[in-house]
Amino acid sequence: MKKENDNLDQLFEKFENQWDVQELNSNHQVNFLNKLNKKESKRKYWFMTAVAASIVLMLGVSIFYKNDKPKEFKFASKETKRTDSIFNILIDNELVKLKEKSSPENEQIINDALKQMKVFDADYQKIINELQKNGENKQIIYAMISNLQTRISFLQTVLQRIEENENLKNTTTHEKTL
Repeated sequence: MKKENDNLDQLFEKFENQWDVQELNSNHQVNFLNKLNKKESKRKYWFMTAVAASIVLMLGVSIFYKNDKPKEFKFASKETKRTDSIFNILIDNELVKLKEKSSPENEQIINDALKQMKVFDADYQKIINELQKNGENKQIIYAMISNLQTRISFLQTVLQRIEENENLKNTTTHEKTL
């Protein structure tokens, strides 16, 4: 152990004049605190910038989604809005079922059904525009409900056809294996 201490002492003696022994300025602490305060202000600036950017992003997304809903109408009664909402939920459920049945054999049927749904949607949008323009009356409400019922019925019929085709295919396959 003594030998190691001697080696260290020799090392310190060798580099004795090369050590950085400069004294700090008397105002070193003040300069340090000033630099520290400047860093905090930059952090505050970046934090405020990040908050502002988040707000702008959220507003942009909300405007995008708000404009994405052309079916929503302002001048309808609560009952009409509720009816529209219920039917649209049913239609969305049927569309999900239809898309779940997607397969190479059913691709053409599903594509044709989706094209027909676009036609129904366009008709529905005309009805909604008429409702907003002229207000609620029995004929417009009847046309709206009729369109929604037609869409649901159409989707159910398409789903039945797909199931019949699948059953027929399964029966044919089963008969070939026997």
